Amino acid sequence: MGRIRVSTVINASPEQVWAEVRDIERHVDWMADAVAITFTTPQTSGVGTRFDCKTKVGPLSLTDRMAITEWREGRAMGVRHEGLVTGVGAFTLARIRRDRTRFTWEERLTFPWWMGGAVGGAVGGVVMRRIWKRNLRVLKALVESGRS
Repeated sequence: MGRIRVSTVINASPEQVWAEVRDIERHVDWMADAVAITFTTPQTSGVGTRFDCKTKVGPLSLTDRMAITEWREGRAMGVRHEGLVTGVGAFTLARIRRDRTRFTWEERLTFPWWMGGAVGGAVGGVVMRRIWKRNLRVLKALVESGRS
């Protein structure tokens, strides 16, 4: 199992950050590895929402099936990965000051044997951490620009 954790401080309130991340379909705007999101349930937010995320990292492309398992407005969004890569993850938002938020993205993923299993998870974790750090820089810029 690979554990990946990245974090950043965004110069905006948790409410402003949540306004950007609560729209799951807009995650492709700031996630370099997310190509397209297709909802598989009528609902598009909250616990029980399910979607497929076409993911591409280098030459590797797959569809990541996900379900929202936690939804605390302005505070947290949890997900369960149910596709080829399995595991759990969460975005958490913590107020630092009135206008600053620590945004943390943590995942615990299990890779299939043909992706190297535990070894693939360790290598993949290094690559994903680098990509996700870049994703958080883009998210920070989007929120701080006032887009939401």
